[in-house]
Amino acid sequence: MEAVVEATDLERRYGDTVALAGASLTVGRGEVFGLIGPNGAGKTTLVRALTGTTEPDGGSARVLGEAPADVDRDRLGVLPQDFSPPDRLTARELISYYAGLYDDARDPETVLADVGLADADETWYENLSGGQQRRACVGSILVNDPDVLFLDEPTTGIDPAGRRTIWSLVEELAAGGTTVVLTTHDMAEAEHLADRVGLLADGRIVAQGSPDELVAVHGGASRLTIETTTDVDAFDDLEFPVERAESRRRSTNTDAVVIRDVTPAEIGPVVDYLEARDLEYTGLNWTEPDLEDVYLELADDAERERTARVTQRANAEAANAGETR
Repeated sequence: MEAVVEATDLERRYGDTVALAGASLTVGRGEVFGLIGPNGAGKTTLVRALTGTTEPDGGSARVLGEAPADVDRDRLGVLPQDFSPPDRLTARELISYYAGLYDDARDPETVLADVGLADADETWYENLSGGQQRRACVGSILVNDPDVLFLDEPTTGIDPAGRRTIWSLVEELAAGGTTVVLTTHDMAEAEHLADRVGLLADGRIVAQGSPDELVAVHGGASRLTIETTTDVDAFDDLEFPVERAESRRRSTNTDAVVIRDVTPAEIGPVVDYLEARDLEYTGLNWTEPDLEDVYLELADDAERERTARVTQRANAEAANAGETR
């Protein structure tokens, strides 16, 4: 794989806050690499280090074979989270303005069509919807036809149809050889777009691989959710693991149980089991693990490790303080 974007043991501190604690990744030409992770994990700091807008305290970064700050800006496209163009420019004027910054820019009309703004080209930026504004921002960083794209939460606030437009555009760019690094909290977006995904937690990439690889290793088992108020003990002689379903509103959901490791072919026998024992239920839902399961598992593990380190450090400081008295 020809490395286009490389980070090796990147470190960055802001006072006592550790934003990056040895983050490493390699992205090849034409590859879409998705960065996922909780808020505060260091995703934006990592992107800033790779684009030359933040100087790391340790480690190294290379983009297109050079230090990020030395890369020809004509070859890069960077969309930050907080990009805010002038309100009183129309979508067309905005795209045309950025096109004017480059000697060999793309046709603004084509860019407007690519991001789905051809029908809103004469609308001031401030009067565009939130999703349209984000599309305009995406368009403004495509006018130079970059070799490498860094997209920090590219589809935030965009409606589902608009999101699909941006996804298709990213796929077309990658197919043409553009290397894309994107951050996202949308697991469906990462699973759809990314060739590989890296989960950043506590300043480190704790796992990376294709979505399928990550799901296979970290996603857990399939789940058959049964909507029932029947107690879990009623399933004692079922051959599959059974537990009370978790609810987003509380630790357990009294209206459902989850049976794990059930294949589609085994759903019928489970139903026979329920009916043979007159166990009442109102619905069944079988699901395979996905990237969201990976995210929840790994982020939770990383948070437990972070908490353990903080607790260990606090205990050590307390012990040292006691010895000096």
